[in-house]
Amino acid sequence: MKTSTEINSIAGAVGMEKAVELVARAGFDCWDFSMFAMGSYDWSTGKRRITGHPLETRDSALKLAEKLRKIGLENGIYCNQSHAPFPVVSDEMKALLPVAIECTAEAGGKICVIHPDNNKNALENAEMFRGLLPVAKKFGVIIATENMWNWNGAEDHAAPAACSDGKSFREHVDALDDSFMAACVDVGHAEMKGLGTDAATMIRELGPRVVALHLHDNDKWHDSHGLPFTMNIDFGPVVAALREIGYRGEFTLESSLAAAKAETPEEGVKVMYRATRKLVELYESI
Repeated sequence: MKTSTEINSIAGAVGMEKAVELVARAGFDCWDFSMFAMGSYDWSTGKRRITGHPLETRDSALKLAEKLRKIGLENGIYCNQSHAPFPVVSDEMKALLPVAIECTAEAGGKICVIHPDNNKNALENAEMFRGLLPVAKKFGVIIATENMWNWNGAEDHAAPAACSDGKSFREHVDALDDSFMAACVDVGHAEMKGLGTDAATMIRELGPRVVALHLHDNDKWHDSHGLPFTMNIDFGPVVAALREIGYRGEFTLESSLAAAKAETPEEGVKVMYRATRKLVELYESI
């Protein structure tokens, strides 16, 4: 079982190129291509922000993806998956998704995680995903959608959204009935208060649809993105469920707080690796 981590939190301190190097030096087998800078969304205006990041235009994004792939391979690691920009609530943001899939392939990744629209049902979201399937197949990249959440401010906890429980998640994947459509289980999201589920149950309900993971810890209430084994999620049942369904993908960390809390980016990535490796060892010990 291989280990991976998102590079967005690390890149914030050292840049994307250096982030891939640090991930390799820490011991990770792979890296997760975070493409959030491709389309930063301004909720107040409903428009995409333009910041000058190289991911914002197709040509420069592909050049960066190629560069990161080469840096990874030179350091003995590869891109296992990516994360497309979000939210997918406007045509302007949706227009970025084909480019994200193409960049995933250029970086060497085989899976692109794409959020559903939180407030649409499986059939409504299927329209967007179906439109992306030709691009996914052209570049040999599987689309993995993710379990999401809304927030109930009056009750101060998460509220149901697209894929936030096993039934909704299955419906979203099965609506396309295609091998290029699958599930990325976000363990932290599944454990949030108010959603009425947990990660182990969700994993079992999805079974072989699960091809990717976002691993992080929380207080069983908020979307904390903490380091595994530092907060309240019991990862034993989660790993047991993964073993039960025969999960053979990577263990991909999405713990943005880990790098931010460390004294140096280098030390932060090492701490991230040790936690991820501990999860793999737990899986392999069952």
